[in-house]
Amino acid sequence: MTAISTARSRGSAADRPLRDRVRPTMPLPNFHDHPTLKLAVSGTFSSGKSTTSEALSVATGIPRTHAKTSRQLLVDLVPGKTVMELSAMELVKLGLRRFEERVHNESGAGPFISDGGVFHEWVYFEARMRVGINPGAAWWFQGIKKLMGLPVKHFYQRYTDTLGHVTRARAKRIYDAYVHLPVEFDMEPDGHRPVSEPFRRLSDDLLIAALEELEIPYRVVGGTVEQRVTTIIDLFGLPLAVPVPEAIEIAEQRVATDLDDLKADARYHEAQRKKSLLRQIQYAMRY
Repeated sequence: MTAISTARSRGSAADRPLRDRVRPTMPLPNFHDHPTLKLAVSGTFSSGKSTTSEALSVATGIPRTHAKTSRQLLVDLVPGKTVMELSAMELVKLGLRRFEERVHNESGAGPFISDGGVFHEWVYFEARMRVGINPGAAWWFQGIKKLMGLPVKHFYQRYTDTLGHVTRARAKRIYDAYVHLPVEFDMEPDGHRPVSEPFRRLSDDLLIAALEELEIPYRVVGGTVEQRVTTIIDLFGLPLAVPVPEAIEIAEQRVATDLDDLKADARYHEAQRKKSLLRQIQYAMRY
């Protein structure tokens, strides 16, 4: 049984997270010997990926690569909706756009620090196939979605499996190592992130399972942002261009500025507007 099938067949939610049941032992590359190091930082929603990877980039001087967030892309791709309101095909569109951005931004020779890694798009879709297309939505909304999905879910599962093969194969070719950030922070219920803890837990397990199956060197690094950045620098022998506390301050300002810029867009606020019951039912009727 593969690590991914193990993650898929986990029983009770009381089981320990997969990251606590495996012990990565593959040796990590050192920057001194691998000056074109391509390092990916993984973790599910609200695990601190953006702040950690940005602070790590500032501290080391190594460029950070990323795809635009769902919130940023949706104002153009699907105006007026949050991620929680998307249909399966709209989620496909969003995932492919993010995949396209990652491939483009990570096409250079390196070094770089990837915020997320290329198979995140597969993980989130696979988790939705299991937990529900719109995790965290009202029970009646999820019930309608499940019923409407009966004729087509098999197609979307086949698409998800294919996406998984493509993205995992690319990750194996591209990245020299991974750092996985465990779930340690509360999730921001902003309507764009799933507010379902089972979804977040399953996503975390799938990320670890993929790393185990692909045999990509990785380590799980937790703690405060400062502890995380300091540990990652030590693990990979990364250069230090800016003191870590200063790098974190700069990173937090940049992340906050990006969010402020998005919130200044009227289309973002339109998507956040509470929808009528009729509109919600219409969304639920479209798997």
